[in-house]
Amino acid sequence: MNLRSSRGRTGWSLLILLLCAATLVSAAPPPPPPRSKNVQVSLRAKWPGTPFLLEAGELLSKQWKDLFWDFIEVWLREKDDSESPSAKHCMQRIVKSGRSLLPESLASLFELSLTLRSSSARLEVYRKLAGDSLFSFPSAVDATGNDQRTDHLHMGSNATNPSGNCCWVDIGGSLLYDVPELQLWLSTSVRDRNGSELPELFDFDHVHPDSLFISSVAVLYGALGTDCFKKFHSVLLDASKNGRVKYVVRPVLPFGCERASEPCGILGAGDPINLGGYGVELALKNMEYKAMDDSAIKKGVTLEDPHIEDLSQEVRGFIFSKILERKPDMKTDVMAFRDYLLSLTVSDTLEVWELKDLGHQTAQRIVHASDPLQSMQEINQNFPNIVSSLSRMKINDSIKDEINANQRMLPPGKSLMAVNGALVNIEDIDIYTLIDMVHQELSLADQFSKLKIPRGIIRRLLSKLPPSEANILRIDFRSSHVHYLNNLEEDSMYRWWRNNINDLLMPVFPGQLRYIRKNIFHAVYVLDPASTCGLEAIDTITSMYENSFPMRFGVILYSSKLIVQIEENGGNLPPFIVGETSVGFEEDLSSLIIRLFNYIEENHGTQLAFQFLSNVNRLRNEESSNEILEGHHVEGAFVETLLSKVKSPPQDVLLKVEKELTFKEKADESSLFVYSLGLSELRCCLLMNGIVYEPTEDSLVNAMNDELPRIQEQVYYGHINSHTNVLDKFLSENAHRRYNPQIIGDGKAQKKYVSLLASVLGSDSILKDMAYLHFPETVDGLKPVTHLVAVDVTSVKGMKLLHEGIHYLMSGPKRARLGVLFTFGTAAHSSSYLFMKAFEFTAASFSHKQNVLNFLDQLCSIFVKDYMSISLTDVESPPFIEVACELAKTNMLNPEDYKAALSNFSVDVLKNHLTKVSHFLRGQLGLDFGVSAVITNGRVMAPMEGSSFLSHDFSLLESVEYEQRIKHLAEIIEGVEWHDIDPDALTSKFLSDLVMFVSSSMASRERNPEGARFEVLNAEYSAVVLNNEDSSIHIDAVIDPLSPLGQRLSPLLHMLWKCIQPSMRIVLNPLSSIVDLPLKNYYRFVLPMEDDVSTVDYSISGPKAFFSNMPLSKTLTMNLDVPEPWLVEPVIAIHDLDNILLENLGDTRTLQAVFELEALVLTGHCSEKDHDPPRGLQLILGTKSKPHLVDTLVMANLGYWQMKVSPGVWYLQLAPGRSSDLYKLKENMTQIIINDLRGKVVHLEVAKKKGKEHEQLLSTVDEDNSEEQEKGSSSSWNSNLLKWASDLIGGNEHSKKSNGVVQRDHHNARHGKTINIFSVASGHLYERFLKIMILSVLKNTQRPVKFWFIKNYLSPQFKDVIPHMAKEYGFEYELITYKWPSWLHKQKEKQRIIWAYKILFLDVIFPLSLEKVIFVDADQIVRADMGELYDMDTKGKPLAYTPFCDNNKDMDGYRFWRQGFWKEHLRGKPYHISALYVVDLVKFRQTAAGDNLRVFYETLSKDPNSLSNLDQASGPATSLVNRFEDLPNYAQHNVPIFSLPQEWLWCESWCGNATKSKAKTIDLCNNPMTKEPKLQGAKRIVSEWPVLDSEARQFTARILGEDLNIQETTVTPIQPETDIVIANNHRYTEAESEL
Repeated sequence: MNLRSSRGRTGWSLLILLLCAATLVSAAPPPPPPRSKNVQVSLRAKWPGTPFLLEAGELLSKQWKDLFWDFIEVWLREKDDSESPSAKHCMQRIVKSGRSLLPESLASLFELSLTLRSSSARLEVYRKLAGDSLFSFPSAVDATGNDQRTDHLHMGSNATNPSGNCCWVDIGGSLLYDVPELQLWLSTSVRDRNGSELPELFDFDHVHPDSLFISSVAVLYGALGTDCFKKFHSVLLDASKNGRVKYVVRPVLPFGCERASEPCGILGAGDPINLGGYGVELALKNMEYKAMDDSAIKKGVTLEDPHIEDLSQEVRGFIFSKILERKPDMKTDVMAFRDYLLSLTVSDTLEVWELKDLGHQTAQRIVHASDPLQSMQEINQNFPNIVSSLSRMKINDSIKDEINANQRMLPPGKSLMAVNGALVNIEDIDIYTLIDMVHQELSLADQFSKLKIPRGIIRRLLSKLPPSEANILRIDFRSSHVHYLNNLEEDSMYRWWRNNINDLLMPVFPGQLRYIRKNIFHAVYVLDPASTCGLEAIDTITSMYENSFPMRFGVILYSSKLIVQIEENGGNLPPFIVGETSVGFEEDLSSLIIRLFNYIEENHGTQLAFQFLSNVNRLRNEESSNEILEGHHVEGAFVETLLSKVKSPPQDVLLKVEKELTFKEKADESSLFVYSLGLSELRCCLLMNGIVYEPTEDSLVNAMNDELPRIQEQVYYGHINSHTNVLDKFLSENAHRRYNPQIIGDGKAQKKYVSLLASVLGSDSILKDMAYLHFPETVDGLKPVTHLVAVDVTSVKGMKLLHEGIHYLMSGPKRARLGVLFTFGTAAHSSSYLFMKAFEFTAASFSHKQNVLNFLDQLCSIFVKDYMSISLTDVESPPFIEVACELAKTNMLNPEDYKAALSNFSVDVLKNHLTKVSHFLRGQLGLDFGVSAVITNGRVMAPMEGSSFLSHDFSLLESVEYEQRIKHLAEIIEGVEWHDIDPDALTSKFLSDLVMFVSSSMASRERNPEGARFEVLNAEYSAVVLNNEDSSIHIDAVIDPLSPLGQRLSPLLHMLWKCIQPSMRIVLNPLSSIVDLPLKNYYRFVLPMEDDVSTVDYSISGPKAFFSNMPLSKTLTMNLDVPEPWLVEPVIAIHDLDNILLENLGDTRTLQAVFELEALVLTGHCSEKDHDPPRGLQLILGTKSKPHLVDTLVMANLGYWQMKVSPGVWYLQLAPGRSSDLYKLKENMTQIIINDLRGKVVHLEVAKKKGKEHEQLLSTVDEDNSEEQEKGSSSSWNSNLLKWASDLIGGNEHSKKSNGVVQRDHHNARHGKTINIFSVASGHLYERFLKIMILSVLKNTQRPVKFWFIKNYLSPQFKDVIPHMAKEYGFEYELITYKWPSWLHKQKEKQRIIWAYKILFLDVIFPLSLEKVIFVDADQIVRADMGELYDMDTKGKPLAYTPFCDNNKDMDGYRFWRQGFWKEHLRGKPYHISALYVVDLVKFRQTAAGDNLRVFYETLSKDPNSLSNLDQASGPATSLVNRFEDLPNYAQHNVPIFSLPQEWLWCESWCGNATKSKAKTIDLCNNPMTKEPKLQGAKRIVSEWPVLDSEARQFTARILGEDLNIQETTVTPIQPETDIVIANNHRYTEAESEL
């Protein structure tokens, strides 16, 4: 029942219902139902609060940079006349000021983003920069020389500015703290100020638009809302408008300046930043093995119990907030009825047949609801409470039939989502990414509407995706210069193969080749036969040919040296000089080889010609120690090849060929052909049916696999049959005669796009009146492609580019035009001005004339030849005018017009125009002064140094851009019916401009180019369709509402609907047949709410997750579903979040937990061209002053790496040592800016240094050991033990305590090499076990011990206790973590994720300086000296485990490894238990064991039954690999395991009591037969366990201030070694780069 749809019911019926309910409640047997319990969760940022007012300015600047300055002016103009201001009032005022600058479509999104605090991270960056600014000068250091940044601007508990001011101006050489001082500095000339050092500026800085190109810089640090900001701003604004200074604002409110600001200016600054945009899960926990701590909670950090009842949530169909609105006088009875219903919510009695149709029943409930999105959210977020009522629904057959019909086109349970046609990665989607995506679309729609484009067309433009084949670029290489080795259709060696091309559609095993007698795959190598790459490619070809690889092989040969001469000769062959036919072969072996190859092919066949090339390479390898090809190798190979084939001596033939001009011409033409194709710049490449690849064997196989599905599709649809010439078909349909790697690019990362629309919407745009050139015969046609050529008229390279552009137009392109933007890098003389004027006048007046391009071509040639180098005089002006007029006359253009135009124009007007052009090129396009470039529909191409940009490149650029991103947009615009525009204005220029602006703006947006055909799915009965024709956003989605993805997507979609009302079409796709509860959890997605902002004071509570009415007797475990880049940890939690039992809360109504955003994750991929990722490469991250704060290494898996960072400006570089000795980055240091909550993915490319190409990064074990002995442990750069530097964002208690060192008494001290022990624990019980394990280790081990724990899952109490425990008992520890990589198959259950850390990240989770570590289970008791195990020789194997015991015969039925798959797989090797193992980290990293284990895991985890059971002894295996413990056992043939002696691990479940006395460790493993709780088993099995437990609990109680009464007899505890050195006890404190 839903009361929202029942408003027509009478009050009497409701009264009767409630009276009946009250009767039911009164008749219920005593005791009455217990009051409901709630759970509340919040997540806060680690950095201090930031003002909402400053965040609003940052949000507006993301829409349009100038809006930041407009917002300042709006805020300074408005006066606050409110008599009773509050947080609510201030928020409304800030939002109102921001919305006034935005279109209505973006205003709601602005308000949502503001409440999400999405810009607080950027303000934290400014706070750090402000601290750096203050510290750069002596005033930032006190009299003792101490760095005052520790207390300023970083943690919110800092002192004020040393000067006492809240604003200051950084001018580079000094800081200015008052306005008169600033005015004095501004009074000096800009030239006089240029000698001082300038402040470093960043892309995110706010630079006033009137001062972009002024060299002198002033950076104002201050906060809008303070008086000092207003005064400084007024002075600097005036100075910037007058061209005296480049004015930059960095918004920051220093601590202590709150009183200097108006009340609304500090809103949010004094409160913690509670973040939204994440999910919280309370999962129903499997309690088969009781794993709860029986210790009572005594004391802890207390939070105010909110006593909140969320009455808006549905309970059994009732929404009690609505009932109470209508019947407030019956509140007591209503609440009693509600409590009665709550006592019945969770059902354990559903049978399998009741679950079968749950998916269809859920879909029916959703589509029939008055608010379907709200209904879907309520169902999947409170599913355990609703499942009973859902299971009783009668299903409508039409819904079921439609779902089944749709599932014939997509898998049941599959979820997809697209925004305006572009698919979204819903696995990793978060609210911040989604808002940015929607903001981008709305912003474009707003800009398009200003161009008068109809709303319906805007929707079509935004939703249109480029054709899928558009990104496949083929090179048409067909010519006589291709030499084919074989022909599958004609050669006799293939005569037994089938010739039916339909065999391509037949299924085969993975990796199996299809042997079809058809030239389907053409692998043509373009190579220099004298290069190492070329000769190695020849070997690849011959090897595959001899092995009957089903592919046609060919080569195109060229000479690199001749290519250079061709470039120097303007693209033509160098002139041939008689008498030099046989000269220079030693200098150009490539030409010689090509000539000899051509001779052999012509006279003896292709087979022998290829044999000649193979012989050249063989002789080179055999006779040359340095593998350099020499002339005698070529001659020797020629003689050897022909020795048995010719009658006359081969030497004579060689001399004859050297003199034969025919072969020289043919060889030269082959090189010229390669040059014209543009492939010579690649040195060596493979063309697979015209697609360019690397020339390696792996690339060849990958190329064939990439091409196969494209050919199969064509065969399937009948476009290719057995008679089709596959190569001709592909190259005729979509191929180019030119290749330029700079044009082609490699994905969007290497292409630069800018929106030209933003510039034309401004008041003074140079593009509005731009005159264009085009092929004269196409004057009236639409030109969808626009080339803007930026030309420096004082540069030979610039004029060459202009010349090539004119030649390109002369070739007759029908769909392109060309505009010229003149500029000059050095002083221009009068002839240069005359040339520019003549060119612009021609483009504006005569572009339609037949000979205009010839005229401009001749004019450019004459200007370059006769006028470019003339000194700056006016003497030459008349001759140039005369020449121009004469050329005009020759080309039938009116010379009198030219004479008038060139004689009377104003140089000052032209100079002013050139200045605007320079500002446009630099400000809008990011081009430096004097740089020549081509801008094609927003794509910026600045030709690389040393490379030429030819007319063929213009054609290639036109084709690539048109096919990939312009064509589909131009077709839409060309078909528009214009109603609001004057028909006379609908010229071809208007439409061409429109295409240019639209395509440039759409290319600059980030968006997935892939889409899906949602329209084929039926949506009449089983879909939620919400139409809004006025919205420019359309969302298509396919959702399984009863899935984790459905839980995440439904609140996001509901939020979007409430915020912007997009058009939506949501097709429900539940599983058709369900045999188990699909959701076993409660879920809340945290979003801001109106009551987060106080209406009575200035407090901000922030968003929280609130679970009301949770089941009391069910054990729940809490998980956070956070955005991928977030690392979070609990900081306040009294109760065990792993084992929440609400009936134990007592009088407390609400269990509360506070988490903290510990760090953002910086991830990346590192690659080395033509090689595998550089596994083991070491990277460091830091600031300019402290370059090494964090370090990591590169995995072999995808070259992946990650680091923890906080908002700030960071610098990434190779670590000193072997990494930087062997490798170099493209840039020595990569600047990385973290200024939002989305993290960052960085793609690094490295290359071996010259002379280091054959050296290995990872040395052998022996080499490492010898190096360590020489250098000592202090030489290791990668300690990863760096503490928080107090002058950055971490000046806190931990970092201060970590500097303390306790002097030790040497006769009592532990001594020897430190033993490193690693363990994981989650939940209070396992943390209790962990403390006992620590004490047992310390009691039996004499050497120093260091423990390593996973940080994320430890409770706040444990993290509070462990520093004191380390100090008391004399051990070291470190808290570590590693974010689960997004590319690695994710586990869903919290416990499985925790256990995975035992196995999957051992090579990267520890610092690289750590050589060995022992893993010990938290529930293990150690009885021996761990030094014995630590020193044990593991025979060079990376892992050492203990085999499972086999002497407890009662467990034989559970030893699955003795039969079936495991018996066969192990092949006699033992099956090991993972409760205790040793890791030789040096060997582990060198052998890539971590990479191998991750590959095995990724493969096996795709099977839902694999790796599914983390309980070590739960029963017989039902799948091949179904435990994480199984992973190392499964992989031990690749990652060898050393078997430890059996006594190193004993557990009662598997080992007999006869061996217990010899046990060196005892593990409390689960017993699948008895299911005995761990606590009960521990007290029974381990005699010393109660003593150790008592000691650990007493110590914990003392530290936490609890009263603890333990009944067990206490004994003398381990004597704490208080005099032991505690080195780095607090190494768990984060590095500077963390939050």
